[in-house]
Amino acid sequence: MSTVTEIKTASEYWETEPHHHPEGASTSIGFWVYLMSDCLMFAVLFATFGVLRGNLAAGPGPKDLFDLSLVAVNTTMLLLSSITYGFAMLRMGAGDKSGTLRWLAITLFFGLCFLGIELYEFHHMIAEGAGPWRSAFLSSFFALVGTHGLHVTFGSIWLVTLMVQVSKFGLTSANQRRLTCLSLFWHFLDLIWIGVFTVVYLLGVI
Repeated sequence: MSTVTEIKTASEYWETEPHHHPEGASTSIGFWVYLMSDCLMFAVLFATFGVLRGNLAAGPGPKDLFDLSLVAVNTTMLLLSSITYGFAMLRMGAGDKSGTLRWLAITLFFGLCFLGIELYEFHHMIAEGAGPWRSAFLSSFFALVGTHGLHVTFGSIWLVTLMVQVSKFGLTSANQRRLTCLSLFWHFLDLIWIGVFTVVYLLGVI
């Protein structure tokens, strides 16, 4: 009977005693879980492309479709956006609101340049009859590269939203936490794109 009473007492203590958790801890853990799930999704897309890359259905292949110089420019745009986001985080750490916004705007510019070049590439390929319906290779290509492009699109929308938040409310602890999460997301997209550039474009043409 005393054991039951002790258990009840301990239960009541934990229910009434305030628990102190670091602010934003759950947000950080949840975001890392999301990034890991994204890693799994891209791993599946890379594996699918690896299996289907040789199924051309008598259609055009990588050497016929890919312009490495254009893709190199596109890669440069995304890598530069990652560098400029790093500068934005440095200004955030220094409490410089205007500097943070300025570097975020530059990051957004490079991100939009990346998306514009990618859309041009997709449009050019589809205009030549090399759409995702043409072969299994092209289906897997559009699925992988298009999914990455959608992530950059959502990241750009998120970036604009945070720029508005920072301009209105300043570099509050909540906004700094959000900017840090977006920083992880943006650098993650850079790493994925390096994989895409190497596996899809570079090895495909070589």
